[in-house]
Amino acid sequence: MAEYTRVLVTGGAGFIGANYLRYALPRHPAWHVVVLDKLTYAGNPANLEGLPVTFIQGDIADPTVVRKAMRGVDAVLNFAAESHVDRSLRDPRPFVRTNVEGTLVLLEEARQAGVVRYLQVSTDEVYGDLSGSDRHALETDHFAPRSPYAASKAAAEHLVFSYGISHGLDVVVTRGSNTYGPYQYPEKIIPLFVTNAVEDQPLPLYGDGSALRDYLHVEDHAAGIDRVLHHGAAGQAYNLGAREAISGVEVARAILACLGKPPELITFVPDRPGHDYRYSVDPAKAEALGWQRTRTFADGLTDTVRWYLNHQSWWQHAKGNRKNTNIPDHQLITEN
Repeated sequence: MAEYTRVLVTGGAGFIGANYLRYALPRHPAWHVVVLDKLTYAGNPANLEGLPVTFIQGDIADPTVVRKAMRGVDAVLNFAAESHVDRSLRDPRPFVRTNVEGTLVLLEEARQAGVVRYLQVSTDEVYGDLSGSDRHALETDHFAPRSPYAASKAAAEHLVFSYGISHGLDVVVTRGSNTYGPYQYPEKIIPLFVTNAVEDQPLPLYGDGSALRDYLHVEDHAAGIDRVLHHGAAGQAYNLGAREAISGVEVARAILACLGKPPELITFVPDRPGHDYRYSVDPAKAEALGWQRTRTFADGLTDTVRWYLNHQSWWQHAKGNRKNTNIPDHQLITEN
């Protein structure tokens, strides 16, 4: 297994990045970790509390900041991204800057610094909508992104693989399915619905709530990323999925059942433009590396609801920040 000594984690104060650090640091005690995070609305220094990391606040699209953060680094994991579909529909420019331009800056600085391995955290949304079929996306499928967010992630992947081919940079990519768990900013469907239900507020579902997603607990996602970092083949992408298809209305009902809240809290709102109604990936390639998801949705959701109940000050502060954006709640949800 490849081992590293100094690791740069971009977006480490965000949801998946912070959970990855909580998973990886106990397993790699020799690591010196540098976290580079812009601390946008979804980044929270509290997510890193108690973790032995060196923190740098900055933008991955700023070469000067990235060069400083990458000094002496032998592995880079890029979690930094604008990741909210609805926000990308309203204003795609931050998505292009962070997800595309930022990735380019990281790749160029990694090339010049002689980084040993670069891992890009991507998404199943690059494959587009699989509704109307029962197939599962494979890593060899053509991209068909249908939102500015998904398009920016697809463009970033093309840059990553181009640096592998053109410059010989050792690159790997993970394409995760819908991820949930502790520390997730309450604009995504599960933390929004949990916290709304606690407050007896409506749970807004797009359309008829039938959109299907493959929900992967964040600890399983983190384990998959770590497995690919250490065992993935250079120049390859790996799907990370839970093999569970769950609709939005099923998510809402399960959350209400966990909290003993009435189903009348479910509220159907107008559908969003270009809504993808089915994502699903085949994770067999990652499983061949020895990775397996360990939590069912039922178990993972129960643990997640319990976490939000036990950390109400954390999410109340986050929701307060969200309300300052002046975007209505029904335009702040997404299944991915």
